Amino acid sequence: MSRVGGSPIKIPSGVTLSLADGIVSAKGAKGELTKPLPPLVEMNIADDEAIVKPMNNTGKSRALWGTARALVNNMVTGVSTGFTKNLTIHGVGYRAAVQGNKLALNLGFSHPVEMEIPSEVSCSVENNTQVNLSSFNKEVLGQFAAEVRAKRPPEPYKGKGVRYEGEQILRKEGKKK
Repeated sequence: MSRVGGSPIKIPSGVTLSLADGIVSAKGAKGELTKPLPPLVEMNIADDEAIVKPMNNTGKSRALWGTARALVNNMVTGVSTGFTKNLTIHGVGYRAAVQGNKLALNLGFSHPVEMEIPSEVSCSVENNTQVNLSSFNKEVLGQFAAEVRAKRPPEPYKGKGVRYEGEQILRKEGKKK
């Protein structure tokens, strides 16, 4: 029995969730998302909740059950309230700026790193070191945030680099005499 898959998905007011030909679509105030439902899982939409169930009792079907429920729940949450990720930049001279649809990062390299901001993601920079990302699509948001962090991940000795807000960095002690 899946703990995640067993719980119903609450559909808030203002959000329409529909299933047609194996494709789930969610439409709300923030945007519209579509995603194919795995073939071994079925979904029933009634009133203001959706229930995801496995079609049979095979291992593959039960494995996809919780995953499918989580994906549909993320779609509903995204189009109703959206998602945010905040990144902080630590280091002397490290800074960020938004230039049109590009995020320009100065991370100690000999050149600034420019990254194209996806159309589904909105980006803002505060105090040159706080990057705020928000989107209705959790997958695109998480991927873009991971790509920004990968440009200069935090190093363990001084903690310089790009990190998620609230992320704990395991610090190492320097050389001993």
